[in-house]
Amino acid sequence: MNKQLFMLPEIDREKTKAAVESAFEKYRFYLLMVPEDKLPKVTATYSIVPPSFSNEFHSSTEQAAIERIELELAKDKHVKWVLRGVNRLNKLEREIVFKRYLKDEEVFDYEIYNEIGMSERRYYRLKSRIFYKLAFILKIEEYLG
Repeated sequence: MNKQLFMLPEIDREKTKAAVESAFEKYRFYLLMVPEDKLPKVTATYSIVPPSFSNEFHSSTEQAAIERIELELAKDKHVKWVLRGVNRLNKLEREIVFKRYLKDEEVFDYEIYNEIGMSERRYYRLKSRIFYKLAFILKIEEYLG
């Protein structure tokens, strides 16, 4: 009697892989980011709008400071989210992820599996499994349909 009680949805492999790579790319970008466009203006501007004390209007300096703080909070949240997910992997999986995706300089897959002393086939199988584990840990898996 081989009756299933429920059906699990099928995972979209390509979209899931893209979601994990996107999270890594955003992580790396946030670590290197210095938003010059978020800096306050230093040139004087004049307006005929009278001052408002209702907190609905901010000067460009105040608005730039608020945006900068919000950006920093979003950056910190994303970096911590990715690191928490990666830290739930086992030692070898963490090592592969850190060397391939979380370091400052870009490294190629063949450099990593040669350094670790692993066959190419085993490395890519393990890397594929790492991506699925991370997708579920980070809750960014994509389903078909």
